[in-house]
Amino acid sequence: MLAIDLGSARVGVAACDQERILAYPLEVIPADSGVEERIVELVGNLGAVGLIIGYPLTLDGQVGIAASKVADIAARLAAKVAIPVWLVDERLSTAQAHKRLRAAGRNAKKARPIVDSAAAVGILESVLAALERGQTIGQAVTKEDPGV
Repeated sequence: MLAIDLGSARVGVAACDQERILAYPLEVIPADSGVEERIVELVGNLGAVGLIIGYPLTLDGQVGIAASKVADIAARLAAKVAIPVWLVDERLSTAQAHKRLRAAGRNAKKARPIVDSAAAVGILESVLAALERGQTIGQAVTKEDPGV
């Protein structure tokens, strides 16, 4: 499975092993460099079976401007890949990634280039934990969705 954290400057990508035990950072894509094409390429190259996209709802759980943009990208990606695509609540994932990186001894300035992939790892870990408990993992996006 792949997880994506769509930031305004960078897009973090994380993956997990086939047994869905370990999530790890894969790469960071500059937001202005053909992100959708790169994600489609990664899905194919890695043989991904699911694509998890962080859904940046507002703190009170509403769909704001950022979440609407992400939903549009998710719908386009769902039309381009032959695997399930899910939007998963990612509230506070970046803040949690910063906290984890600080705990690992990284200062904020040095962590900036990798915080998005660390956030994607956090999103994927939450999905793996939910799957392990038999819970649903988010909102499915279909090829027919004009936008979620």
